[in-house]
Amino acid sequence: MTFKIKKLETTRELEDVAALASEIWTEHYTPLIGAAQTAYMIDVFQSAERIKKDIADQNYNYFAAYDDALPGRQIGYFALRPDEKGVFVSKIYVLKEYRQKGIATLMMNFILDFAKATVKSEKLFDTNRKQPCLWLTVNKGNLGSIEFYKKTGFTIEEEIVTDIGNGFFMDDYVMTLYFDAD
Repeated sequence: MTFKIKKLETTRELEDVAALASEIWTEHYTPLIGAAQTAYMIDVFQSAERIKKDIADQNYNYFAAYDDALPGRQIGYFALRPDEKGVFVSKIYVLKEYRQKGIATLMMNFILDFAKATVKSEKLFDTNRKQPCLWLTVNKGNLGSIEFYKKTGFTIEEEIVTDIGNGFFMDDYVMTLYFDAD
């Protein structure tokens, strides 16, 4: 199996990634946070309209992973937003049948390369900080993802609880991976 990563730009690609998000989230998060919160979060944070808004208004970059054997079929995706810390990894998800096949590692290597290039070029990074970092939030019950992030070099920096509306909360760890931009 060979995989590739592509930046998402067309309306069709963004609609496809929203459908992929719904599929992944329903399978993975329903047992963790329940069906009602999962459906709410898909609608509020993973819809095609929200993705387009994040790209247009918040400087997000969306990418998808593809299996070369299935042209046009997205099998995973991630979203990145450069900021004063380095790069926020907003999303990183892989279809269940493609997990444990090296795709998340491929994505993380791409993300780190993106972050190094971005920190050098975009001038958002606060140069008073010692080092730039990748940072993300992860549900405290998402043990497989937490373990993957730790193996990749991330550490837990803090615990946060975020009110996301409609009576729902996200109970997360903030995890960071510091890197040299050189």
